[in-house]
Amino acid sequence: MAIIKCPECGHQISDKAPVCPSCGVEIAGKIIRCQQCGEVYFSDQEMCPNCHHVTPSALERQGAAMPPQVSHATASVNPPTQNVGGAAHPGTGEPPVAGTEGKQPGKKGHGVLILSFVLALVVLSVCFFLYNKAKTDKEREAYEYAMNSSDPLVLQSYLDTYTDADQVHRDSIQAHLTQLKQADLDWTNAVASGSQTALEDYLAKHPDSPHRTEVQHMIDSLDWVLAANENTLEAYKLYLVDHANGEHVDDANDAIKMLNAQTVQPEEKSAVASIFRRFFQSINSKDEEALTATVAPIMTSFLGKSDATKNDVATFLHKIYKEDITNMNWHLNNDYKIDKKEVGDNEYEYAVQFSALQDIERTDPTKEKSAKYRVSAKVGPDGKISAFNLTKILE
Repeated sequence: MAIIKCPECGHQISDKAPVCPSCGVEIAGKIIRCQQCGEVYFSDQEMCPNCHHVTPSALERQGAAMPPQVSHATASVNPPTQNVGGAAHPGTGEPPVAGTEGKQPGKKGHGVLILSFVLALVVLSVCFFLYNKAKTDKEREAYEYAMNSSDPLVLQSYLDTYTDADQVHRDSIQAHLTQLKQADLDWTNAVASGSQTALEDYLAKHPDSPHRTEVQHMIDSLDWVLAANENTLEAYKLYLVDHANGEHVDDANDAIKMLNAQTVQPEEKSAVASIFRRFFQSINSKDEEALTATVAPIMTSFLGKSDATKNDVATFLHKIYKEDITNMNWHLNNDYKIDKKEVGDNEYEYAVQFSALQDIERTDPTKEKSAKYRVSAKVGPDGKISAFNLTKILE
């Protein structure tokens, strides 16, 4: 028993194995070793695929196909007697054919052998050409498949299998394999770092990476954690700009809505300050209509009175101007403290505190001419003052 290469797939097997365990082709009794170069090949082939030495069995088959030749022994039985001087052959009475004297038999048989050998060479040449073409086509298909693959094992298999392939092909496969290995290394380093910058750099270097979706998910998660930790409108809005289709879009919108319900925006503060400026300016100018336009029809509280109306506010205006008061000016200190509460869908109520100074011009110089007050009030979703109370600050 000897270890040989399977003539079909090149797998190492025993020459006594019934079939090749790799490709399934029959082995025992179906192979022959070339007497010229030692190559192992199938015994039904006309010649050795390595050195093209003709298979002995093929020669035997060619010999069996030749027409039988008359032996010299048979031809010598009862040879015709030539008559000297051109006499007729005994028993025939016919003269010998002119020009046939001295001819030797077997010349035609040698010509047939030569022709058969030439035809055999032509057939073998064609077979060799077709074999090489099939081998080349198979290598080309394997090359194209490997170049389109992103699996390093596929590329390494090509290099191990086609050791005698065109060097240009092998160099291209090797370069592709090196690139894939570098990409795998970059991916490992990016994940190990846990850094958003490293992940973004990886994606910039490998935009067609099979890990692209995973990288985008990781970056999305990192940005969301950052926004949630800051917990500001600006942070959540930045997340939405960077991740319009992100996994936490709904979470960001909910957080923005919650912050809007808790945080007084600059435009809201401006609106609240404006309503109180109009309120006190109306008192300064004794404009009843303008004053009552700043308050709700029913106020939960006005200077200690529950369910106060606009008439209560007008009465306050007339009472505040005593007989000795010739003029009055209220000045707001702009020290607003505003708390916000959601009372409906995107509707808010504002609890407001601030201080105000009152300057009074009187005819009686002995009376108070200025005072400082703490204002506690509420503004409803309609932008009207719904509660109002004054507390004098003693200094």
